[in-house]
Order: sequence, then structure tokens, then C-alpha cells
Amino acid sequence: MIDGSELLDDVENWFGRFIAVPDDRDLSLLTLWTISTHLALETYTTARLLIDSTMPGSGKTTVLDHLSRLCFKPVQAASLSSPALLVRMLEHGIRTVLIDEVDRSLSPNKPGVEDLIGIINSGYRRGATRPVLVPVKGGGWQVQEMPTFAPVAMAGNSPRLPDDTRSRSIRVLLMPDMNGAIEDSDWEFIETDAATLADRITSFADSVRDHLTGVPVTLPDGCTGRAKEKWRPLKRVAVAAGGHWPAIADELITRNLAEDADEREAGLLSLPPGMVLLTDLCTIWPEGEAFVPSEDLIAKLVHHNPEYWGERSGYGKVLTPHRMAKMVAQASKVTTVRPGGRGKRGYSRAVLAPIWKRLGIGLIQSGASGPTGDSGATVHRSRQKDHLHRIDSDPPGSGAEVRTPGRAAGQWLGSGEQIDAASPSPREAS
Repeated sequence: MIDGSELLDDVENWFGRFIAVPDDRDLSLLTLWTISTHLALETYTTARLLIDSTMPGSGKTTVLDHLSRLCFKPVQAASLSSPALLVRMLEHGIRTVLIDEVDRSLSPNKPGVEDLIGIINSGYRRGATRPVLVPVKGGGWQVQEMPTFAPVAMAGNSPRLPDDTRSRSIRVLLMPDMNGAIEDSDWEFIETDAATLADRITSFADSVRDHLTGVPVTLPDGCTGRAKEKWRPLKRVAVAAGGHWPAIADELITRNLAEDADEREAGLLSLPPGMVLLTDLCTIWPEGEAFVPSEDLIAKLVHHNPEYWGERSGYGKVLTPHRMAKMVAQASKVTTVRPGGRGKRGYSRAVLAPIWKRLGIGLIQSGASGPTGDSGATVHRSRQKDHLHRIDSDPPGSGAEVRTPGRAAGQWLGSGEQIDAASPSPREAS
């Protein structure tokens, strides 16, 4: 009988010998994620692991070196010549994909990066595929669905990843070892020990595999939606191991939820432009008015949030009725109306109110001006999670343009994704 708790303790201690982290619980996170790669099929989803640091020399490559010895069928993806090659590697079964220097390899300005990002985003859930063109005998091409499901670890110095990629990721922060507290990963001498530990991990995974599929686990309050898909696999591994590991998993989940809430409140997680517009519309809507013409709403929006909707916006000009209509329609499928078929076009509160409620736009208030004299930002309180979202007055920068790959062997049939450097700007939303 394999003692799962003892095994996970040994894996955590192994990481602690060679990896410097400011929070020791990140070693527990590395441990649970490493074990989960061997059970990805049974846990149905697999979070992306983001190995982050603020400066070079923090040990990111070292972490990947250790993951390449301990994870399930690892493959180094940093030097892949094309995203199509990656899915071909996954064609015959899942592997653990390890990507180094994602601040470069997944840079929004790198040609073809949108396809690699597409694989990473889609492949966190079992059964995910991507259509590719493959050559057929006698010439020509045919469409074939290729699997993208795989555990993925990404390492980089504060990489600029799209929000949808970050939402699928759990983060480990590294810092340089200035005190010489950790050992060098001298593989000439530790390779055998690493292989022995990997064998133990494989044996443990095989021993619990048949009992792990569909096992319900209790998650901390607030761990729902995307967060649930990220953390439930790790909690299942922790429960299978037993001992103190379920409590450790709950601690990690609670910490992550608190960090996300703090970042939203501090404005570090920005909202999409469409959400900003809907939030601001709810804020400035005249009390008691059932219908307001678009031009009147725009005047109030510019007065309320000039940095976002006025001449100082990223567009360099004031929001227009056409652009507002397009943004609102994209964000909510609500279109302008002309009551009675006459007069100016505008919006009905009765139509927008259910949208506001569904999006959790329940309590809106104006933010005070900051110490630097910046324009006040709107603050949105989510009805569902009761978290504050600060909407920055300066619209984020634009993202990378969409590129359509050529028809080379194994390349994508097409790309419908836009990769943003950070959050999308109003220009991208319209």
C-alpha cells in the first residue's frame, strides 16, 4: 500500500531542496500540480501552471528541469517550429507541455503566437480539439480534428499573457536565492534519485487512478466556475493522498481566491471595455427615466468618465452613437430602439436592467480622484461575489493583431482569436 501523504511530502521536500520561493506553500502547489499531470485524464481538467518571477536568475528553468523529470510524459515546447507540431505530439495521447521564456515565446507580437495560445486555452479541458489541415495522398488537404488536452507549465519573467490564459492558470512566484539556501541541481549526481521519485509518483497515480474519476470533493466557499475547474483536480489529488494534504489544498485555494479579489479591488485585473460601458451606463442612467437617447447617454458618459469616453480616450475622440451601439451589442446583444418609430434612437432601461442584474452590476458608485489628480474611476461591486472591481480610467493598450496562417503542412485551418497584450482596449471591442 502506497502512503500518498508521505509521497507528496517527499516531493515537496525535493522541490524545497532546489527551488527558492518567497512562500513555502508554493512548493506544495508545485507538488500537487506535478502529481496531477499523471491523473489529468481522470480529473477531466488541468490548470495551466505559471512559473513567474520579476527578474532573471530566479530558477524558472530549474523548475522546468525538475518538472521534466517528475511530470507525466513531458515535452519541451519552447523550441517548437509551429503550433501544429505541438498538437501532433498530442495526437497519440496527452503529454505535459513545458514552455520556457513565455515572455518571449508567447509574446503578443510574435508571429503565429495566437495559435499556440489557442492550444493552451482550449486544452485545459478533456476532449478539447483544434481543426488543422493535413496533407492527403495524391495531393490536397483535409480537415482533421487534433487533440489539445494536456497539462501545461509556462515559465517567464512577468509575461504579458492574455486574461483568458491567466484565468486558466495558477501561479508560482520565484525569487533569486541570495543566501545560498538551496542546492544546485547537479543532474550528474541527482538524476538517479529523481528517477526513483518519478517511479514512486507513477506507482501512486496508478494505485488511485480507478477511484479518482468523478469523485466529489469539497472546495472552499467562492471556488466556482473557472476557479473550480482549476483547483478541483488538485484537491482530488490531495484527498487521494490523505493526511494533511486536503487541508493544504484548501489553504492554497483560499489564498488564490483572496489574491484574485485583492487584485480586482486594486484595479490590477481590468474589465473588458464592453463591461466598462455597461457599468458606466448603469451608473449614469437618469433616475426614473424609462428611455434615454444615445446622444444624451454619451454626454453623461463623457462627463462621468472622460478618460475612457472623451477626447482623451485611446481613440483620440469622443464616443459616437455608432461605436457605443456596436460595443453594447457585442457585450449584451442589446440594440438601440426608437419608441413609436419616431424620434431619436436610444436605450430602454427595461431591456438593460436584466443585463445589469445578470452581470452582477448591482451597486455602482463613483471613485474618488487619486492623489495624482487622475480622473475618478468607477467602482463596480459584483452581486455574486461581493468583490470590488476598479475600472482604470486609462484604457489598456491595444493587443496584437490577428494573423491568419498560410496553408502549410499541418497548419491551422484558420484563426479566429485575437491575442491581447493585457486587457482589450475599447478600439478592439468595437
